[in-house]
Amino acid sequence: MIGKIIGAFVGDRLAKETNAIGGASGAALGVVATTVLRRISLPAMVALGVGGYVAKKVLDKKSAEEEAGAGSPKPTKGPAARSKTTAKAA
Repeated sequence: MIGKIIGAFVGDRLAKETNAIGGASGAALGVVATTVLRRISLPAMVALGVGGYVAKKVLDKKSAEEEAGAGSPKPTKGPAARSKTTAKAA
């Protein structure tokens, strides 16, 4: 019972930080998360944690690359790259 209350509180706080989740749905998500965490094994918890960490790093890297390359990207392969190189040669 105490775990569900703490989970609901944490889910509510998380929902206030995130625009996509409302307050009540965040509380429900917290209750569900505590139930799921209680039932899965330790290796599964570690795998979920590592997977979440890797996913966050990949998404952060992708968004950093998009911000750095906000201009038009230069094609290195494909028909667009070949047409520019043949135009220079002619």
